[in-house]
Amino acid sequence: MYRSVSLRAAVCLSTLLPAAMLQAAPDADVEALKQELLELKQRYEVQQKALAVLEQRVRQVEDQPAAPPPKRLAKSPSDMKGNPKVATGTGAAAASGGAAGGSGASYGQSLADDSQPAQSVSNLYDEASGFFGGGKFSLETGLTYSRYDTRQLILNGFLALDSIFLGNINLDRIKADTWTLDLTGRYNFDNRWQFDVNVPVVYRDSTYQSGGGNGGASNVTTEQDVSRDPTLGDVNFGIAYKFLDESVNTPDAVVTLRVKAPTGKDPFGIKLRQTDANSNLFVPDTLPTGNGVWSITPGISLVKTYDPAVLFGSLSYTHNLEESFDDISSTVNQKTPGKVRIGDSFQIGAGIAFALNEKMSMSFSVSDLVQRKSKLKQDGGDWESVVSSDANAGYFNVGMTIAATDNLTIVPNLSIGMTDDAPDFSFSLKFPYYF
Repeated sequence: MYRSVSLRAAVCLSTLLPAAMLQAAPDADVEALKQELLELKQRYEVQQKALAVLEQRVRQVEDQPAAPPPKRLAKSPSDMKGNPKVATGTGAAAASGGAAGGSGASYGQSLADDSQPAQSVSNLYDEASGFFGGGKFSLETGLTYSRYDTRQLILNGFLALDSIFLGNINLDRIKADTWTLDLTGRYNFDNRWQFDVNVPVVYRDSTYQSGGGNGGASNVTTEQDVSRDPTLGDVNFGIAYKFLDESVNTPDAVVTLRVKAPTGKDPFGIKLRQTDANSNLFVPDTLPTGNGVWSITPGISLVKTYDPAVLFGSLSYTHNLEESFDDISSTVNQKTPGKVRIGDSFQIGAGIAFALNEKMSMSFSVSDLVQRKSKLKQDGGDWESVVSSDANAGYFNVGMTIAATDNLTIVPNLSIGMTDDAPDFSFSLKFPYYF
C-alpha cells in the first residue's frame, strides 16, 4: 500500500508541479526527488514482473484438462468381459444401434468405450438375471441352510359359559433344519444362449413335539427327532435365451425354461407312526428330499441400469405333472395306489442392487411364491384336495457379491421369511468359478 501511494504521489508531483518551482528548489532537493522516483519505478517494474508470473500460473492451471470422470459402476450384461461382439462393436449388440449421438454404436458399446465394466457389476448381473454371460463355462458350488419352526394349537372340545374350555388342548411344534449342497454347471454360448444342470444333495433333520395327549393329560409333552442322511434331491435342467439387450429405454430380458426330474425321495407312501409316550404325536418313518413329480417352469427376468443402481425383476410359473404311485397312504400297514396332482405355483420377485466398488455389490429384494392346493386320487376313487397344501411364502432377501479373484466369486445371501408358510430364514453361500 505504501509503495503504491508513493508512486502515485511521485507521478502527480512530476505532472502538477510547474517547472519553475522545480528549478527554484535547491539542487540537493531535486536530486533526492529524482532518486526516489527512480527507486519507485524499479519497484513498480518488479511488481509488474511478479504479476505476470502469477497470471501465467493461473493460465496454466486453467488450461489443464479436467479430471477424468469416475468409472461407471453399472453396466449392461452385453458389456461383460469376454464378449467379443461388444469389444468389436459388431453383431447383435452393435446392430441395435443409435444411442451414442447418432454414431450407430449401441448403448452397450458406448458404455464399453467409457470404461471396462466393474467385476462386481458383472457378478451382480449374473445373480440378478440368472444369465452368466461372457461365453464361458462356469461351475458353481453352493451351500444353503434353512430353518423352519412352526407351532400349532389344536383345540378339541367346546366352550362352557363362554369362558371355560372343556376338552383336549394339544400344542404341536415342528422344528426343521435343512442343509442343501448344490453343484451347478453352466455353459454360455455366444452370450445369447445358456445351458445348465443342477444337482442337489439334501440333508434333513426334524424334531416333532406334541403336548396334551394320553387322555387329555396336559402335562404330557414329548418330542422325537427324525433325520435323513445326505441324499440326492431333484435334479433339474435349464435353458436360457437373452432376447433383448439393454438400451437407453429397454432392459436386458432373459427367458428361461427349467425341467425338474423326480430323482429325490418322494413324500408319498411315507408312514406316520404313533409314539408310545404320547397318543397325539405322529412322526414319519423318514423324510423326503424331493416332490416326486416332473415339473416345468418357464420364466422371464428383466434387468435395467439406472447408474449407479440396477433394478431387476423376475416372474415364473411352475406346472407339476400328474404322477401315479404304488402307495399314497400314510397309514401303517396299509398300501393304497393312486395318483397325485401337486398344485401349480407362480413366483414373482423384484429388487435393487448397488455396486459398492470394483469388487463388491449389494442387493435387496422381495419375492413371493403362491402355490395352489394339491390333490390325491385313490385308484377307482375321486380326486380329493389335501387340506392345508396351498401356501403363500414371502421372503425378504439381502445379497452380496464379492469378486475374490478374476475367476472366483463369493455370493452370500440371507432370506427372511415374511409369512407363516416360508422358512424362518435361509442362508446360502455360493462360489461360482469361471473357466
